[in-house]
Amino acid sequence: MKIGRTLLQNNLFLAPIAGYSDAAFRTICIRFGAALVFTEMISCEALSRGNLKTFDLLKRGEEEKFWGVQLFAGEIDSLSKSVNIVNSYSPTIIDLNCGCSVPKVLKTGAGAALLREPEKLYKMLRAMKNETDIPISIKIRSGWDSNSINYLETGKVGEEAGIAMITLHPRTRAQGFSGKANWEHIKELKQALTIPVVGSGDLFSIDDIQKMFATTNCDAVMIARGAFGNPFIFRDFIETRKKGKINHSLDFEERLKTALEHLKLAISFKGEKLACKDMRKHMVAYSKGMPGSASFRNKIVHAETLSEYEEIIKSYIKQLEQIGNNT
Repeated sequence: MKIGRTLLQNNLFLAPIAGYSDAAFRTICIRFGAALVFTEMISCEALSRGNLKTFDLLKRGEEEKFWGVQLFAGEIDSLSKSVNIVNSYSPTIIDLNCGCSVPKVLKTGAGAALLREPEKLYKMLRAMKNETDIPISIKIRSGWDSNSINYLETGKVGEEAGIAMITLHPRTRAQGFSGKANWEHIKELKQALTIPVVGSGDLFSIDDIQKMFATTNCDAVMIARGAFGNPFIFRDFIETRKKGKINHSLDFEERLKTALEHLKLAISFKGEKLACKDMRKHMVAYSKGMPGSASFRNKIVHAETLSEYEEIIKSYIKQLEQIGNNT
């Protein structure tokens, strides 16, 4: 798949996920085959004011060759300033969030609020284009609520403004993440536009990805919650596409060793104390469904150092081996 002049190795992307898609998680997903990854959602208001913590979200790993920055803004001025700042980081693409349903974001006129103002969205996208030669994309929802489904209109506004790509999460702002994503909307958007359309929503397995490609004809898929504790989903789909099946089984030890490598990467980016705290939610996801995982998680949520994590994981691997030998 191509974005502007950039040729990507495949069409599997990691979504921008607040609180999750930091440089460490993105790097892990790249190692398992994600072709394009995105930063967490970044506030243009904070970035344009020089907030140091916001600039931390722009930290880029050495392995992040194809890397997108997602911004959110309710005003053109802060958006233009932020795009100008982001230029110096040379991302593959700059994405404008038009789908976030968090109230504090909506109050500023950003996120999914832009779905209600297509003329404003057009002006914002043109302002972004005026500040950069880097490809621009948007990530949208189907509409504000069930009475205002307007993804086709929003998509056409984006295309007319000159964006290079659009991602659709086919739920409304009112739905949040409840209910079921309506993949038919992705199919219809793909038929209506000439720019690449990326599908998102309810992608938790290889079968889900295969079905989305088959039923929507989208150009790429963007995986979000389905990658939590499971960066292997990228590798496994690539292998399935090439060989028709997966020729290996994912064992518990690989999952835990990958989680530990994830933690070490996080430490390299943000230091041991913060990384160990942030890693707890990832460890819960990595250990989901494993025998005796409740006891493991109870220990992990109290771990504060790398050595403590290593000891707990080492002990748990031995426990799992014993369970395996006894079954």
